[in-house]
Amino acid sequence: MANDTDLIKLYSARILALTTDIPHLQRLEAPHASVKKRSPLCGSTVSVDVEVTNGVVTKFGQDVKACALGQAAAAVTGGAIIGLTLSEVEMGRDALRDMLKNNGPVPTAPFDGFEVLEPAREYKNRHASILLAIEASVEAIEQAVQSETV
Repeated sequence: MANDTDLIKLYSARILALTTDIPHLQRLEAPHASVKKRSPLCGSTVSVDVEVTNGVVTKFGQDVKACALGQAAAAVTGGAIIGLTLSEVEMGRDALRDMLKNNGPVPTAPFDGFEVLEPAREYKNRHASILLAIEASVEAIEQAVQSETV
């Protein structure tokens, strides 16, 4: 069971700083795709808009209504996603999931900022909120890429 010291470590100054500096918090006016995801356990929601050109994310917007951990993950995602392809974002999502659920290594650049969330490994009830932004991003990019090829 977590004690107060563990929770203080979990909500570190670095995590809290990320919550105040989330990139791309404006929704896009004419996105190629939009996805909204919700964590049923805590009620956190993230909506993501993307524009994709030639398979690369060119514009990104997000609306984040989540706990500090979900906000921190959205900040890392938003800071890394422009210029990436679907497969690169999928690799980031898979690495984050592996880090949280299987004690895997910290994701590599450009998603190495997820390192700040390592202490959340022990808090399985927080994993869904942490994964919201990057999972919504993957789904939105998938939809935009499909539309691009039609």
